[in-house]
Amino acid sequence: MALSKRGKARETNYWPSYVDALSTLLLAIIFLLSVFVIAQFLLSRELSGQDTVLSRLNSQIAELNELLALERASGADFEDEIAALRASLASAENDRSRLQSALDQGTGAGAGAQARIGELEGAIDSERAISDQARSQVELLNTQLSALRQQIAALEDALDASEGRDRESRTQIADLGRRLNVALAQRVQELARYRSDFFGRLREILSDRENIRIVGDRFVFQSEVLFGSGSDVLQPAGEEQMNGLATAIIELNREIPSDLNWIIRVDGHTDNVPITGGRFADNWQLSTARASAVVRYLVEQGVPANRLAATGFGEFQPLDTGDSAEARARNRRIELKLTER
Repeated sequence: MALSKRGKARETNYWPSYVDALSTLLLAIIFLLSVFVIAQFLLSRELSGQDTVLSRLNSQIAELNELLALERASGADFEDEIAALRASLASAENDRSRLQSALDQGTGAGAGAQARIGELEGAIDSERAISDQARSQVELLNTQLSALRQQIAALEDALDASEGRDRESRTQIADLGRRLNVALAQRVQELARYRSDFFGRLREILSDRENIRIVGDRFVFQSEVLFGSGSDVLQPAGEEQMNGLATAIIELNREIPSDLNWIIRVDGHTDNVPITGGRFADNWQLSTARASAVVRYLVEQGVPANRLAATGFGEFQPLDTGDSAEARARNRRIELKLTER
């Protein structure tokens, strides 16, 4: 009877350990699956600009997948071992029950039964050692899972920091954009003010010339005031007009701040009558040559060359699209425009 009680006590001691091992293993597998799902979710939040972090995360996920596959294989092996242990324990219990029955029936078979019981106890101890080994492996898995959780937490912190830096950079870029727009608007307003002053001075200097007028933001000279027909050589009357213009530009250059990047653009225009003969192949060459002649004369009068530009448009930007002599006369002109470089 004492032997029977001791056997029952041992049964009570080792059976829960196998159940615990199996439960712990199942929980570890479920947790690995949860970690995998969380890692996939975190990867989906990665910004497209964080290529380096994304590559590192993909590598980590690949390692997690490999580790999960290994753990699943290990879990299957543990299940097979646990099933074998259960079968072995069931067989040992059956043998013990038979031996105990034999002991109860007679003392003659007691010695043999005792020997058999000793063998069974040795087998049970061996199975218990295997169970302890399985428990140790489960603890090792738990340690690895803890390390993986720490790595995922570190990756999440890195992602948060990267997103924070990205938000800060976007904020700085937006702020710089606003500042640039304000600065550009101020520059445009400042240049518009100087343009108004410049045109006001030109009005005072050239107020008695009926062939000179202001059109929008441009000061317009009719070509007949400056050049002869088909020529790019300034006439004396034209040089007189340019002298006053040069004085106004020189004064303007002294007043406008040096950091304001401005130029006087001199545009040459002609009518649509084709050129025949002479040294110009077409109206485009003539308009460009006249604009260049004005620029060269202004430079000779002391206007800084870096504040002037010459452009020829030929007959392709008329003020008057009519075909009358008056329309063609209006289209033959030199325009001055104060603008940014």
